[in-house]
Amino acid sequence: MGDDGKARLVLINGAPATGKSTLARRYADAHPLTLALDIDAVLGMLGGWLDSPGEAGLLARRMAIEMARVHLGSGRDVLVPQYLGRLGFVLELEQLARDVGAEFTEIALISTPADVAARFARRSREPETAQHRDAAVLLELGGGLAALPALCERLDEVVASRPRTRTVTIADGDIERAVRDLGAALSR
Repeated sequence: MGDDGKARLVLINGAPATGKSTLARRYADAHPLTLALDIDAVLGMLGGWLDSPGEAGLLARRMAIEMARVHLGSGRDVLVPQYLGRLGFVLELEQLARDVGAEFTEIALISTPADVAARFARRSREPETAQHRDAAVLLELGGGLAALPALCERLDEVVASRPRTRTVTIADGDIERAVRDLGAALSR
């Protein structure tokens, strides 16, 4: 919960393979009844979503907004780990927080494009989850590893346009430090 006792909606934004979902899950596990609302998991519940990824993505986001609305309305925190390289959905999440009287916090996981590419390539070779496998397929459809620098640049532009965004620098292989840094960023 936020400092004022309000439920909190937390966006964890970051390039692919920076650990957004892992960090959200770890935080939720340590904070009972916090919802780690992974939109990629919602997307994966839609049959044949790779046949229409744009339409499926928009539908998954609308469903996630309603799930978050219900959970925030019960006074519980929601974390949304999602790469957002455009402002549209960031603004929707912010509006949702206002609508339900929740606090809105933005966290950006920062890493170099080279580190992002190395982690994504490693994760794509040995995907741990269906979401990792699907993300690799989706990235291939969008230009493959060569597209990652542009994704990182768009993330940087979003973060620069949102001066209240808190940042956490991600070091490859140091998940425990990232968990601590996320906790510190959320308690500021």
